[in-house]
Amino acid sequence: MWDQQFEDMLRTYLPFIAADEPLAEDADLRDLGLDSLGAVELLASLENAYGVRFVDDMLTMDNFATPGVLWGTLDKAREVAA
Repeated sequence: MWDQQFEDMLRTYLPFIAADEPLAEDADLRDLGLDSLGAVELLASLENAYGVRFVDDMLTMDNFATPGVLWGTLDKAREVAA
C-alpha cells in the first residue's frame, strides 16, 4: 500500500471523492475527477516530492488509471532513481 504523502497529494487532484471516503486501490481516477491537466500537475508534484523522474514510457494515462497502478509506477521510478 502507498504512504500518506502519496494519498494526500493524489486527493488534491480528485474533486469527486469526499475527504472521509476511503480511496480504494482500484478506484478509477478519471471517475474521481483526474483529468489530463491534473495528471500533468500530479506528475510534477510526485517527481518533486519523491525525487524521481518519470521516463517517457511511464507517461501514459494507463499509468494514471488507479491509485494502485500509479503507486506501482512511482515505485518503478524510485527504483530507477536509486
